[in-house]
Amino acid sequence: MKLIADLQVHSRFSRATSKQLNLENLEKYAKIKGLNLLGTGDITHPEWLKELKAGLSENDSGILKSKSGFNFVLQGEISNIYTQDGKARRIHNVILAKNFEIVEQIQEALKKKGRIDYDGRPIFGFNCIELVEMMKNIDEKIEIVPAHAWTPWFSLFGSMSGFDSVEECFKDQAKHIHAIETGLSSDPAMNWRLSQLDKYTLVSSSDAHSFWPWRIGREANVFDINPTYDDLINSIRTKKGFLHTIEVDPNYGKYHLDGHRSCNICMEPKESLKNKNICPKCKRPLTIGVLNRVEQLADREEGYKPKGAAPFKSLIPLSEILASLFNSSVASKKVFAEYYSLIKHFETELNILLEAKKEELIKSTDEKIANAIIVVREGKAKIKPGYDGVYGQLILENSELKSTNDKKQQGLNKFF
Repeated sequence: MKLIADLQVHSRFSRATSKQLNLENLEKYAKIKGLNLLGTGDITHPEWLKELKAGLSENDSGILKSKSGFNFVLQGEISNIYTQDGKARRIHNVILAKNFEIVEQIQEALKKKGRIDYDGRPIFGFNCIELVEMMKNIDEKIEIVPAHAWTPWFSLFGSMSGFDSVEECFKDQAKHIHAIETGLSSDPAMNWRLSQLDKYTLVSSSDAHSFWPWRIGREANVFDINPTYDDLINSIRTKKGFLHTIEVDPNYGKYHLDGHRSCNICMEPKESLKNKNICPKCKRPLTIGVLNRVEQLADREEGYKPKGAAPFKSLIPLSEILASLFNSSVASKKVFAEYYSLIKHFETELNILLEAKKEELIKSTDEKIANAIIVVREGKAKIKPGYDGVYGQLILENSELKSTNDKKQQGLNKFF
């Protein structure tokens, strides 16, 4: 069975998340996106766990079911902030668990280290080595995945607080790390430049802080496996049945290039090096982005692909494409109107972005929109790179929509 899975999301109990981020909205928009397996988010939070128990049912497969039969897997994220090897470290890790009993044991173990009731992504002062030991003592089938592994501030390889290798971070517990989450600002091709990562499965998830379609499922993993927890974990650990990932273009991510947001400064790594990683305006240190960090650790040239590496498909959320064409926000009425019109014809966003033929798109929408979807699908779209917490921006030429269908154009006139 083909599973399209977003394995890292959050609930409304995490900081900086939508107040309407509940199970119902997660399921609703996961279906619209085209996902059929979703992480629950925030399993360490006691109140969220109560809602998960009320809304999801367990079975022998380890994949939980909503009342309508949608698939969920128990998932959370933990922030470890500590000092190791004389440097402050801030690392986020995703954890996957098989059932509520195991999650309750995780909560009890963490409560001995600190509070878990104040944030869906709790912060602890112990290191990643101890985190893995703790999880494995509870259940060997708990999976720990370094989250958004290249983000500058809170990640395994982050320029501000990370390490240079998995082994440096996890020491003797590195043997239990089987996958790396690449994050929005990098893609598998960038990670392939590090030979040390060849043995890891490169997974991609949205880290969604809201349920909206431009957030949930913007990155995902595609498996050809039975819908069971054991098969999911086995695929992550061995790469068997792991078909490919769905990525956003890394330029779209908030930390792809170096920069200083307050000074509106964005730089390629070579330019940053010339400036000694200092902002030319305020003379403070730049936030060193993902591309620069990959360059620092890479031992291969661009374009190298390891044998057996899973492929990937690079996209931009449909709402972002429409917003660029309409010169409006992703949450505008005109974007939602056209978005749902397309969903009505093609059922899911991923069908539109990945599968729908241009001829079929033209029958259902303006030709300019159809062309833009194909341009993004073929990797020909221009993106102004993100930096220092600023998302990249999709740039589509000739933003004024034109149609050969007069009746359709009359309907689109309200967009302008």
